[in-house]
Amino acid sequence: MKISGICFTKAGKALSRKVMQAVRDYYSGQDLELDWYSRGKYTDSDGDEEIKPLDIPLSEWAHQGFEKCDTLIFIGASGIAVRTIAPYVKDKRTDPAVVVIDERGNYCISLLSGHIGGANAFVSSLAPEIGALPVITTATDVNHKFAVDVYAKENDLVISNMTYAKEVSAALVAGEPVGFYTNFPVDGELPEGIYWPDKLTAARNELGAKDREGISVGVYISPSYNRAYFDHTLWLIPRCIVIGIGCKRNTPASAIAQLVDDTLRQYSLYPEAVAAVASIDLKADEPGLLEFCRSRELPFYTFSAEALKSLEGDFTPSPFVEGKTGVDNVCERSAVMQSGGELIIPKTIGNGVTVAMAMTDWRVKF
Repeated sequence: MKISGICFTKAGKALSRKVMQAVRDYYSGQDLELDWYSRGKYTDSDGDEEIKPLDIPLSEWAHQGFEKCDTLIFIGASGIAVRTIAPYVKDKRTDPAVVVIDERGNYCISLLSGHIGGANAFVSSLAPEIGALPVITTATDVNHKFAVDVYAKENDLVISNMTYAKEVSAALVAGEPVGFYTNFPVDGELPEGIYWPDKLTAARNELGAKDREGISVGVYISPSYNRAYFDHTLWLIPRCIVIGIGCKRNTPASAIAQLVDDTLRQYSLYPEAVAAVASIDLKADEPGLLEFCRSRELPFYTFSAEALKSLEGDFTPSPFVEGKTGVDNVCERSAVMQSGGELIIPKTIGNGVTVAMAMTDWRVKF
């Protein structure tokens, strides 16, 4: 976690020390990088090495913060913060959390990225520690409604379409029912305002929801885009698929990527659903495999032939592979071994590469 803060007055600098301690307490036990700066003629150095004079333009500090930080904290007027960050605000999925605290510590404001960036949760915890009032303005929070983007972040789900995410939130705030579907087991009860497809029409009639031109809005938690259960379907994509890969020595990463992508498309699976790659330990230093994993930011796990052979199940045997590796199948066995779940795509072959995919034991939790 990387956080950077800025203050502009003597009072703000004094409050900064209190805020910094509260931030450290909030992230206690986590890897935290906290930098703090002061800017202004009334914040001259007083021997405090933790709060450094800002030696670059404020706009450049904000630019660097948007590129590298998880959270930016302004102690000062909200107008300063708004004007400073305005050129760099792009996408709520990637923008850092931005928090503003007035120099007397009366209000702690979640200014940007309240949900996905975590500003709302951060402010809710930080404000009481410094004696401030938390200020949160996101509609789902002030109306105490289910926030789909917060749920996605907390459960490491990828949001497929931000427009539909906004539609889901808007419908819930307006008191209109939202559909829900998944093929995964569900622990807990559906949040208020969310209904299984067979209950959605009845809920609309009961609640007197607007017709919305007959358009149904719903959430579908799935790694597959094969079927939309609603007119406007927001997919939340779990990282639940492990790809097992075998390949000839010195197979290029491009050949591996080609077969992986072709296989995902063939089975209508989102690339974002891939959680990891697995293979035999003979491939632990395979350049193409390592490059492929780096390019997709995927962890790479390997297993010995003995470990793979010990796995019970029905796998596609290959005498050639067994002669080379000591186990009759690499891709299927390694995918199942790492996932701890079931094989969903059997061995697929192309350009000296074999690919198989397995599903982890993933569950929806409310």
